[in-house]
Amino acid sequence: MDPVPWREAWHEGLYAVGRGFYVTRGGPAAHFTTAAHGPTGKVLAEAVLALWAVEHGPVRPSVVVDVGAGRGELATHLARVLAATRPSKSPTRGVDGPGSGADPAPRTRVVAVDVVERPETLDERVEWLRSPGGAALPPGLTGLRDALVIAHEWLDVVPCTVAEVDADETARQVLVDPTTGAESLGAPLADDDRRWANTHWPTTTPGDRLEIGLDRDEAWADLVSRVDTGTLLAVDYGHTARTRPSRGTLTAYAGGELTTPVPDGSCDVTAHVAIDSLDADEVCTQREALKALGLTGAVPPHALAGSDPTAYLAALERASAEAHLLDRDGFGAFWWAVKHVRDTT
Repeated sequence: MDPVPWREAWHEGLYAVGRGFYVTRGGPAAHFTTAAHGPTGKVLAEAVLALWAVEHGPVRPSVVVDVGAGRGELATHLARVLAATRPSKSPTRGVDGPGSGADPAPRTRVVAVDVVERPETLDERVEWLRSPGGAALPPGLTGLRDALVIAHEWLDVVPCTVAEVDADETARQVLVDPTTGAESLGAPLADDDRRWANTHWPTTTPGDRLEIGLDRDEAWADLVSRVDTGTLLAVDYGHTARTRPSRGTLTAYAGGELTTPVPDGSCDVTAHVAIDSLDADEVCTQREALKALGLTGAVPPHALAGSDPTAYLAALERASAEAHLLDRDGFGAFWWAVKHVRDTT
């Protein structure tokens, strides 16, 4: 098979109908654990809602949208946390139309977005929108008001141009054989990609690799454009201008293990996000963000084990989940990019 640009092969390998990894391989949870799964997912959901409260106070969002939802793990945690807390007066409009203005505290809608049909076991409180995959978003996701939108590990699987600097110090597209993963160098970068690289990832060192973030920037901008008012949060593997890796970050996972990236639908191909190139109001590590929201990972006092063993075990599980989310060598090293969209009328 003739080699093609990584961006094209990558998209086919993840999203092609009937054979793409995310369409046919059972969802992310079958291959790796993310912070959205299990006890950490509940704590993360609470933290994301606390982030909303910092900007908006006690008024709950009209709608919470989870983009790149996998099989709805984080969306389910969000729905459960919202159901367990007493709502203050909420806004009244979400995806595709108004809520009930007669209800002083209407239920916050939770909408999950991903590339498959609605999972059969998904919590009934979670609505589902099927996405085309990659950077493309469903047309029904628009006109969001008073919305909290989370893109958790979405941008790292938006395929982008992979480049390498040749012996003449020219950055060229990296081509790949979709069936074997064998690489070769193609044409010099297109003008838009070259301008992005010159601004955000400048290098002329032969052998340096880079992932051009223009497609991720545009995908994020598209998502932001669908929000009339609210807060958006991207959470992802990433790097900033001070820490760009000279060999890039393109890699793959399958069956819980790192593997050689081959865009044939057998593995999850991913690359870290140039987080500081996104249009965002705030950028920080997850550890920094969660500590600012009050998470500590502190173990409960041992005396509680004697007076209330059940409460002690619950507090211990909570502390363990917080510690995992704060781990500077694990989930804590993820990046948060926050964008606020305010009403300008």
